[in-house]
Amino acid sequence: MPLTYIKAQEPGVDIANWTLPLLLKQNAEKYGQDKVALREKEYGIWQDVSWRQYQERVKYFALGLAALGFRDDDALAIIGDNRPEWVYAELAAQSLKGRPLGIYQDSILTEVAYVIDHSGARFVVAEDQEQTDKVLDMKEKLPNLKKVIYTDAKGMRPYDDPLLIFFPEVEALGRQFETEHPGYYERSVDRLTPEDVALVAYTSGTTGFPKGVMLSPKNIRAHLQIFK
Repeated sequence: MPLTYIKAQEPGVDIANWTLPLLLKQNAEKYGQDKVALREKEYGIWQDVSWRQYQERVKYFALGLAALGFRDDDALAIIGDNRPEWVYAELAAQSLKGRPLGIYQDSILTEVAYVIDHSGARFVVAEDQEQTDKVLDMKEKLPNLKKVIYTDAKGMRPYDDPLLIFFPEVEALGRQFETEHPGYYERSVDRLTPEDVALVAYTSGTTGFPKGVMLSPKNIRAHLQIFK
């Protein structure tokens, strides 16, 4: 994740008290449209995402989640490939003082349902039709599930389940939410601390049920090398 690589001597960065959403905010302010934060190859062509674009995607997805009812300590499960939408969703949940967690994309139906239920996730980001089907096929066992947010619309046109919503639609909700609640995202990011839960890492569950480990920004910092 590009956000984790930051020079300790850069002005304005308090290494002892950073959180990932705060680093994103600071990098967006410093680099704006001038530097690339992420790249993804689409149809054989690399697509660049600037730091400002990165910040906007995270911000409006976070506000969209808030509009859908995502609150402090809510869990957001993410299942799919290594795509920009994964980090947008993960940082958005962190920005709202939530608990993002990943699910192995090759997990079978019961494993997916177990992690969602065990984590208490009311919101799921599913990459495509295959991953969405896994969640929908087990929805009777997930009574607390509120929304399944899919990032790839291919094959999803015939679906009409009220649980479903397209990733860009959530971002659109976020833009509307901002007009009604100006400053909501910024206030939420500013209140975060290094002791908050940054993510929940689940084991593969090969020898039993998957186990979740809660990691804070402080834990993550302990495993990073800060380059001078």
